[in-house]
Amino acid sequence: MLEIKDLHASVEGKEILKGLNLNVKAGEIHAVMGPNGAGKSTLANIIAGKEEYEVTAGGILLDGEDIEELAAEERAHKGVFLSFQYPVEIPGVTVTNFMKTAINETRKAQGLEEMPAKDMLKKIREKSELLEIDRKFLSRSLNEGFSGGEKKRNEIFQMAMMEPKLAILDETDSGLDIDALRIVANGVNRLKSENNAIVVITHYQRLLDHIVPDYVHVLYDGKIVKSGSKELALELEEKGYDWIKEEINA
Repeated sequence: MLEIKDLHASVEGKEILKGLNLNVKAGEIHAVMGPNGAGKSTLANIIAGKEEYEVTAGGILLDGEDIEELAAEERAHKGVFLSFQYPVEIPGVTVTNFMKTAINETRKAQGLEEMPAKDMLKKIREKSELLEIDRKFLSRSLNEGFSGGEKKRNEIFQMAMMEPKLAILDETDSGLDIDALRIVANGVNRLKSENNAIVVITHYQRLLDHIVPDYVHVLYDGKIVKSGSKELALELEEKGYDWIKEEINA
């Protein structure tokens, strides 16, 4: 599904990723953990195609296709979804209208006709019920006046509606209380299938109590320096990241 080979990348002339390798297969959930400044959000943004990041070496393959030259919009149409750490507000555009536009733009890019209104409404109803979203929520302006939990729940709703091949969740647990975390994680778990893959970027073990990863990777100083099972996350929670540094320097 996703293959990253020896990826080097910089922003504003500063090298952030320094030879990163990652292989994510369909049906898998991978968690990427690491200290502040390790390059976690940079990795997410580069996969999604954010323009301010420059790839200086290496490649990114999605289903065997090199997507490095594709714009963010083109990557989205091919099934790449990024949940932002800080979702933007769009006053005057309702959640429902935003989703209708996003879905139909992707269908257009794929050579399909717009989704019939009846099918769209049915899908909106099903996905909002999945994430325990109140119908009134869908008529509000996108992210305007939303709490942190509402913003994150809305992004998982977008993910549910778009049904991406590859979903990258960048610190989705940030600012969530226990109830919101449970609802968001439950939605992610229900959306997992043998045809998609999910990359969860997080600082904390608590999210991984709800979304159980197949693999955990430690990103440190621009590289993935250690990989393991979900038990690795528990070890990081107990010991912190200093032991990783000591292990590298040993």
